[in-house]
Amino acid sequence: MFGGGSPSTRAGEAVPGGGRPLIITEDPLLLDDLLRLCAAAGAEPHVHHAVPEPGETGGSGARGEAGGENADLRASVPGSIGWDSAPLVLVGDDAARRVRGAPRRDAVFLVGRDLDDPLVWQRALEIGAEEVLRLPDAENRLVDRIADVVEGAGRPALAVGVIGGSGGAGASTLACALAVRAARAGERTILIDGDPLGGGMDVLLGGEGAEGLRWPDFAASRGRVGAGALEESLPELHALRVLSWDRGDRVVVPPAAMRSVVAAARRRGGVVVVDLPRRVDEAVAEVLAQLDLVLMVVPGELRALAAAGRVAAGVRMVARDVRVVVRGRCPEGLDAEAVARLLGAPLAGEVPVEVGLPGRVAEGEPPGSRGRGALAKFCDGFWRRALGSAQGVPA
Repeated sequence: MFGGGSPSTRAGEAVPGGGRPLIITEDPLLLDDLLRLCAAAGAEPHVHHAVPEPGETGGSGARGEAGGENADLRASVPGSIGWDSAPLVLVGDDAARRVRGAPRRDAVFLVGRDLDDPLVWQRALEIGAEEVLRLPDAENRLVDRIADVVEGAGRPALAVGVIGGSGGAGASTLACALAVRAARAGERTILIDGDPLGGGMDVLLGGEGAEGLRWPDFAASRGRVGAGALEESLPELHALRVLSWDRGDRVVVPPAAMRSVVAAARRRGGVVVVDLPRRVDEAVAEVLAQLDLVLMVVPGELRALAAAGRVAAGVRMVARDVRVVVRGRCPEGLDAEAVARLLGAPLAGEVPVEVGLPGRVAEGEPPGSRGRGALAKFCDGFWRRALGSAQGVPA
């Protein structure tokens, strides 16, 4: 039912080599650049002038030979690392000839500065390089690859967005309940509030005063956001992490920052749930493009059905998979399947109105907390199908 999603994992899968890349170069300027990029990605590399011998320590022979302001750092990186065991190898263009003949392996990159060198591709082929990276143009690409190594990038989270087909559809309530039920099932879970006018998902969780960062803190983010740092910086409520808005003046989060934050949340694995606004602007489009599945909540009302058609048209322009959740009773003469057909999207299920839920939320009990409630049962069934399908288990 939910095929095409990315597999879930409760924790990022560790990479070999301790998450420390291997740099091979004698070019002092290039080495300074690579050390700077490693620092930006949070990596402490091993540095060699040629393919290291077994048992050779990182930084061997670097002091005094390569020069430059990072000479002390180059000589101080401890630990044994080998050509085969490093998770990532960055070969300076100056060192390509010294790497020729080394055993072929994955994740080798040839790095240099000369954009007009016609023989660079021949040298890359000779050492089995996966890619040629030219600085400074490829700096962002290189930082991303190094950061993947540091974070032990495994399979990304299953990312699910929830959007209301009309005002008051209950999308935020469903998003919160999905996150609560995923966390209680043992999934690493991040709940992201994508609607700055929604009042704050931390309020639904009863944690508006909880310590941690909110969206305005990420408004100035540029480039890659560290996945581990993101998770640790967010408030933890009911065994999940939540990225919400604060109660201050509205802050516009640029599309690039939205993209970086959601991408970081996905890299931690597990489950990411995003509460979406009904408008699709550039920032929301960046989020939609990263989601495996979007659930559109449609109340059982004719006016809501008409509004949902317009919302669905906008979402489908970007999202890869949109499904309908019908909330409450359907209009006379229609059932849930008919509502989904009218909207041109598959039916993900029906959610009955849960009596007493608004009062319990007002008292600090998050949606989905009661395992026997209709909302919790819907969410549990959804995750069984979605996660099972993502992991190749028949739904």
